[in-house]
Amino acid sequence: MKELVLGIDIGGTNTKFGFVDNEGNVFGESSSPTWGYPEFDDYLAQLHKQIDAAKAFLGFEAQIVGVGIGAPNGNYYQGTIEKAPNLEWQGSVPFVDKLRQYFPEQPVVLTNDANAAAIGEMTFGVARGMQDFIVFTLGTGLGSGIVANGRLIYGHDGLAGELGHTLVNVFGRQCGCGRKGCLETYVSATGIKRTVYKLLADYTEESSLRGVAYDKLSAKMITEAAIAGDFIARQAFEYTGRVLGMKLADTVAHFSPEAIILFGGLVNAGEHLLKPTRHYMEENMMNIYKGKVKLLVSGLQDKNAAVLGASSLAWQALSG
Repeated sequence: MKELVLGIDIGGTNTKFGFVDNEGNVFGESSSPTWGYPEFDDYLAQLHKQIDAAKAFLGFEAQIVGVGIGAPNGNYYQGTIEKAPNLEWQGSVPFVDKLRQYFPEQPVVLTNDANAAAIGEMTFGVARGMQDFIVFTLGTGLGSGIVANGRLIYGHDGLAGELGHTLVNVFGRQCGCGRKGCLETYVSATGIKRTVYKLLADYTEESSLRGVAYDKLSAKMITEAAIAGDFIARQAFEYTGRVLGMKLADTVAHFSPEAIILFGGLVNAGEHLLKPTRHYMEENMMNIYKGKVKLLVSGLQDKNAAVLGASSLAWQALSG
């Protein structure tokens, strides 16, 4: 019987999961909706049903020996999700304690979803061998996982690394966290949608994005439009890259990493995002850092770094 760990990545829209062996091979990848379950117990029951179904279709006998979870505002020390702005559940959600009813004999470990992505990148991706790097996950929101001296930074309360909630403009866009002007309101799948709508109001150029309802517009559509040469879409990525690049320059001043690694759907725009981000990062950095920090795309972009990272948490727990 093959021993596998279950890696779970909780996103604002969907929860992805897969069964991972100790060499980083992923089996039975699938997903379950995150949104649409205001009662957490209902969400968890549906997720477990989907996990059981995926396990039944693996095609071989497998034993789940551990569970690792990456979640927005995931607290590694407490095993809880703490007031995640992009999730429906309010307050502190005792995710690990609740999940143990389904996996009572296995170690169950939880961390921030971006921390999980960073662990996955360090174990299986472009950060192998690096001691100091930061992963930015550009999804529904913006997450970050910070590795310094080869160790993930959790902070004293387990909640370090919320760079998506550093401020771009204190009088800016309303954020789900309750404040205004957070980075993720500008640099995320949701943020670039908001940018497109502002640009559509500011410019008269024709665009394939005009007439698309906000609820129907997606980051993928904006990416496809940019690749096709759409003016509004390209301006949206230019603006997004400018904001991101400036904040990355600040991040470098805090941590002086060897590399910054971008992961997530927005990265599929390629140089439409990377070129302005790289330019404004270098332009706004202190001279002592210029030319020293690599801006990289995830080596796991065609996989699920967060699922792999979450599974690495479980393997680490099993190894003691």
